[in-house]
Order: sequence, then structure tokens, then C-alpha cells
Amino acid sequence: MRRYVRGLVATLLVLLISIIVVAPGAAAPEGRADAPAGRADAPAGQMTWAVHISLAPTWFDPAETSGIITPYMLLYALHDALVKPMPGNPMAPSLAESWSMSPDGLVYEFVLRRGVRFHNGDLVTADDVKFSFERYRGVAHKPLKENVAVVETPDPGRVRIRLKRPWPDFMTFYATATGASWIVPRKYVEKVGDEGFKKAPIGAGPYRFVSFAPGVELVLEAFDQYWRKVPNVKRLILKAIPDEATRLAALKRGEVDIAYAIRGALAEELRRTPGLTLKPNVGQAVQWVYFADQWTRSRRGATGGCAWPPTTPSTGRR
Repeated sequence: MRRYVRGLVATLLVLLISIIVVAPGAAAPEGRADAPAGRADAPAGQMTWAVHISLAPTWFDPAETSGIITPYMLLYALHDALVKPMPGNPMAPSLAESWSMSPDGLVYEFVLRRGVRFHNGDLVTADDVKFSFERYRGVAHKPLKENVAVVETPDPGRVRIRLKRPWPDFMTFYATATGASWIVPRKYVEKVGDEGFKKAPIGAGPYRFVSFAPGVELVLEAFDQYWRKVPNVKRLILKAIPDEATRLAALKRGEVDIAYAIRGALAEELRRTPGLTLKPNVGQAVQWVYFADQWTRSRRGATGGCAWPPTTPSTGRR
């Protein structure tokens, strides 16, 4: 990637937006309008990011988050959560300025941050938090719904979640592993419907939706009323370039500022290219090898069993 955006690079892709918002000394790309360092009220410039997947509209809606981390690259831009992982804090207070748990582990109470607004100007309220939880239908909706008895809203600034039984993993599921605590505006969603929301999502995150061309790009612009800090970069363009070689070519031609997931021989080529910098992205992944020929008819005659030792494909001998 170009050296002038080096300070904006997050170790993990999902933290890109939080780094741009939090880092006060981040620089805008060369040749573009640049705001004075430390000016939190003047986002400037444009950053184009070549992402490794084709962006899906379902990722604009926190209610539909699947069991993978990829959608969070969009959630961190468009939306905000009561509590969420941030650099240096796996459960950073966000839309909730504080929360507490009752001694018996059955009640969690969240105090909302005052004056926070969605991109359409509506205030974030306890009603939106309750609505967002109840409409969540992502991969972990079953354990959440089975363990939560009721979501109460004593007043517009407080949310109380009562569990059916003590559940030590509640905050893990609610705040870090699902989209249930990412808040959407109830009135707007009810007005436009779920499909309308995916076409023009409104959240409370650091960037607001501008346009989306399926299979091409997503354009976002800094939200100047974001409560934490106005972003440094005014406009973000996420270009969908699934092919790794094509991403590298776009980077070398200067069409994008950052390209994600450049590996192997292409990474070595990038490293040798003047003006470009290769940054490591250390992540976790599960790798496995599937020995297909070991699966055959079991000794009991049931199809699909695993006979051991395995038979060879040609002779059937063990």
C-alpha cells in the first residue's frame, strides 16, 4: 500500500474504520485535500480500499449477521453498538456509556450515552435498542432468545435485559459475537421495511451510506455528528475485487490506496515494488485436510460410515 496511508492501516480488516476514527494523526492520501492535524471537525480526502470479496447488501443490516467476521467491516462503518471490541478494549463502551450486572447474574442494565444521533438526525433511544434486539435473526438468535426473558426500557436512556437463568456468556454473545447489540433506528426501519433498509441503511456509525453498486463498490461519507470523533477521512470507497492478482494490479496502477489479502508470490512482488508497503495481517483460521478415500461402507453395512483401517479405492484391501 502507499506509504502516505500507512498510519491508517489496521492490523485486522474489521478494525479499519475504528482506526481511521480514533487515530488523530492519520493522514489523508497524497494529492488530495488534507485537514490540519488534530482537527476533529474537518474530515478530508478520499481512501479507496480493494476488498477481497463481493459486498452483500445483507451485511448492511446488523440483524442478519452470520457467523463470520467479514460483515463487521461494514458494521463498524455504518453502525454503532452498545458495547463493541475496539483497539485495546474487547468490550469498549460505545452507545452505552456504562453497564452493570445484578449480583444474581439475571439482570443487565445499560445506561445510554446522551445526545447520540442516527444519520437521519433521530436520537438513539432505549426503544431502538429493544427493537434491534428483538428483530435480530442472525446466526446466534436461538441461544439469545432462549436465555433472555424480556428487554425493558424504564426510560429513554436506560435498557434492562432480564435473563431466564444466569448465563456467564451473555455479554460475549450480545456484545462481541453477534449483531444483536448493534442499534438501528426503529422508526426508519418500520417505515422502509427490511428490504428498503438494505437499499439505504441508516445507522449511528462514523460513516453514512452514499451509494452502492452491486459487485462494484460501496461509497461512504464521514458523519460529522459522530459522537466519538469525526473521522479523518471524508470519503471511503470499498471496491469489490475478489481476484488477488487484480487487486495487486489496481494497487500498482494507483486505482486503490489499500489492497487486502495479498499473499505468496504476489506479496513478494508487492514487496519489491517501489512506493508500496506490505503490512502483515495476523489472524486466526482453522485449517483441515479431508481424506475422502477413507469414507466407505462400514462393517455393519451402513452407508456413510467410516471403516478403519480404510480401504483403498481400487482393491478394497485394508
